Amino acid sequence: MSLQEIYRLLSQNIHDALWQEWVSTSMQIISVWYARKNNVLVYPTGIFGVLLAAWLYFFIAVPPLYADGFLNIYFFGMSIYGWYNWLRKKDVSHFTFPISWCNKKELTVGVLVFLISWVLLFLILSNLTDSNVPILDSLVSSSAVTAMWWMAKRKIENWLAWILSNIVAIPLNFYKQFYLFTLMYILFLAMAIWGFVNWKKIYKNA
Repeated sequence: MSLQEIYRLLSQNIHDALWQEWVSTSMQIISVWYARKNNVLVYPTGIFGVLLAAWLYFFIAVPPLYADGFLNIYFFGMSIYGWYNWLRKKDVSHFTFPISWCNKKELTVGVLVFLISWVLLFLILSNLTDSNVPILDSLVSSSAVTAMWWMAKRKIENWLAWILSNIVAIPLNFYKQFYLFTLMYILFLAMAIWGFVNWKKIYKNA
């Protein structure tokens, strides 16, 4: 496919995008920006974005994209949990969950959640949907599941999980000819790398 054809399809995708898609994407980008800054506003902005995305997947997409919709419902639940955790404090000046690296147990649980989610989502996509890339589809989602869990506890490793998810999502969306989403995931990847570097600096300074 030539660059001219890609540009034409990208322009068409932008032209055809619903206002709900633009608002959802914008709110999720803002959410990642706040996450990089270790600002609790990551959660209210993210909640707005994922709920709107879930509504699009369930009620606008034809046929409905149930896997993507339920994944965004999971993001909503984890956002509520993370919002609560990020506001908790041991005392006036110390958070209950400050930025930190995973201990051995948290790292093990996170990896197990990732692997189990990957297998379950792969089986669901392989047997119950017409996905032609179930391994990569499930990999993107399972790494995001772990990323949300680690982020709720302010673990630096959450950025590594997001980086993995975005690296896979970029060529996957390009292959599916979702060029607007491809650009979005490129931006998410850059912000995830930025967030990882920034959180390490915050941890070191603390």
